[in-house]
Amino acid sequence: MKTGNLYLIPNVIADNTQSDVIASRVKVELANISHFLAEDIRTARRYLKSLNVYETVEPLHFQRFNKDTTRSELKGLLIPIFEGLHLGIISDSGCPGIADPGAIAVKFAHENNISVIPLVGPSSIILALMASGLNGQRFAFHGYLPINVKESSNAIRDLERESRQKNQTQLFIETPYRSNTLFQTMVGTLNDTTLLSIAVDLTSAAEDIKTHTIASWKVLKKELPKLPAVFSFLAI
Repeated sequence: MKTGNLYLIPNVIADNTQSDVIASRVKVELANISHFLAEDIRTARRYLKSLNVYETVEPLHFQRFNKDTTRSELKGLLIPIFEGLHLGIISDSGCPGIADPGAIAVKFAHENNISVIPLVGPSSIILALMASGLNGQRFAFHGYLPINVKESSNAIRDLERESRQKNQTQLFIETPYRSNTLFQTMVGTLNDTTLLSIAVDLTSAAEDIKTHTIASWKVLKKELPKLPAVFSFLAI
């Protein structure tokens, strides 16, 4: 029996932006998919319903797949593919496999000769880099920095040194309620000449993207709102 494909299905990164950021091909492919892996099943159901692809989402099949999913569980989760059905992975936000646990399922698929089909959608990391004006030829994404301010400052200094040596843009994300704390830590730690870009609530009506030197950020004395943000810096 021919195996199905593993589709990587993008989700929105800001509420109610489906019509603006989700490509038409996503809806075309979804019409042929009835089995899904999702970080949060309720969120996935609500998202698919909002796309108006199905008459109802009730017949669709969902299994939970998140950062705690083990490799030993993957074969069971991907059974529909081995039965010839297509399977889609939906993350809570953005693109599966990018700052997201989807990568382990994709790796398993490649190891088992399953075709992987990535679909176009919004990625806050890529959008932030595009809009930063920093080096888009050489960059690294580091996820979350340590919560402890001292540990975070030490990590920032190390990465600033690496940025200067490699001419490399360093990217980070933070939870909305800690965005301003991270911003203040960066402003207080990085050298005045280092460029820092902050992209807040990308693709939403409140989207705000600014790039300044640390010296300029100090003058501005900005307070970040409690919204999702991507931070990137380049030491020059």
